[in-house]
Amino acid sequence: MAAAPSHVRAAPLARAFRARASATATATAPTSRRALLGLSEPELRQLALDLGQQSYRGKQLHDLLYKSRARQVQEFNYVPKAFREALLGAGWTVGRSPVHHAVTASDGTTKVLFPCALPRALAAAVLLRSPLLYSPLQILLKLEDNRLIETVGIPVDDDNKGSSRLTACVSSQVGCPLRCSFCATGKGGFARNLRPHEIVEQVLAIEEMFKHRVTNVVFMGMGEPMLNLKSVIEAHRCFNKELRIGQRMMTISTVGVPNTIKMLASHKLQSTLAVSLHAPNQKLRETIVPSAKSYPLGALMDDCKSYFLETGRRVSFEYTLLAGINDEKEHAEELAEVLRTCGGGYHVNLIPYNPIEGSEYKRPYRKVVQAFVDALEARKITVSVRQTRGLDANAACGQLRNEFQKNPLLESSPSEPSLVHA
Repeated sequence: MAAAPSHVRAAPLARAFRARASATATATAPTSRRALLGLSEPELRQLALDLGQQSYRGKQLHDLLYKSRARQVQEFNYVPKAFREALLGAGWTVGRSPVHHAVTASDGTTKVLFPCALPRALAAAVLLRSPLLYSPLQILLKLEDNRLIETVGIPVDDDNKGSSRLTACVSSQVGCPLRCSFCATGKGGFARNLRPHEIVEQVLAIEEMFKHRVTNVVFMGMGEPMLNLKSVIEAHRCFNKELRIGQRMMTISTVGVPNTIKMLASHKLQSTLAVSLHAPNQKLRETIVPSAKSYPLGALMDDCKSYFLETGRRVSFEYTLLAGINDEKEHAEELAEVLRTCGGGYHVNLIPYNPIEGSEYKRPYRKVVQAFVDALEARKITVSVRQTRGLDANAACGQLRNEFQKNPLLESSPSEPSLVHA
């Protein structure tokens, strides 16, 4: 494939696409107060100085946000009342949202409806020192403009190492404008980009619900991270510097937006880039991923190769297996050839399709998945199959949010917590 003409053809379409998405996001973004969450210690120290306080008050704010996990400025008990009033008067909030709904798979677990998050004092008392006790958990957060966003906590106990991992799968947008044909998020529509603190708070919500530290973050929730790259980079910095999550423990996913992989590479992050490929050729990919029309496969693979050369970080390719569509042995052979032409160091993560309501796609049989794996491994391609958990709990990204919202929620009086069996 000729890469250079592909880039030339993609650029005008990509600019138009991003402009349309940006206009939508700007039109629907809330005219909110400023959020403290996501700010670094130097920024908080400067804020304290700007409000007539000594610099060390900014360090106190940092501890209240990231250690004590205060949810409201009124909870800043370690700073003078005059400072709290100055923060409120200047329009500052912590930037935390209430949990609107939480659900786990029904295999011995429950769904819980919360009008607000768990009590901070209770969460702080056990955070960082409790074993993982729960199944994968999906959470809907209710933002200040009454939009809902979805985040997922995925616990894994590593018996061999005697340790536990907790992965937070975070959203970067309210909905998604790319509308991949198999994706529940795209079917729910697109509202706006998330601000940095709205990404950061998802990890804090997961930690509070599990009473355990988040060890890994994947930007694989609702939305296309590359269409909100500025907020994603700022949230990534906060996860790394303030919450002490290693860069190598984070993954940024994309279905492919022209020119943005180069922009991400320029930040020299040590995190993994995961490209949602889903097809081994351009024609098939366009039927599954409509936005692929503006980003030819040859150009995308060239950018992935450049990313690896510039960062030294292996690119991972996500491939959702759709029964009878892209799961044949011939597809695996073609995929292996595409990867070989772009150098080494690649990994394929196969994802057997998670059925969603109203979709014509079906989940492939296990033997079909294994045949696909065998075909890739026979051609020296490293591959793993993502374990699907919680199929009965609307586990596909965006599915839970679609059940509750396609438009902003109307204001209503808080309801009592209720326990619902999944």
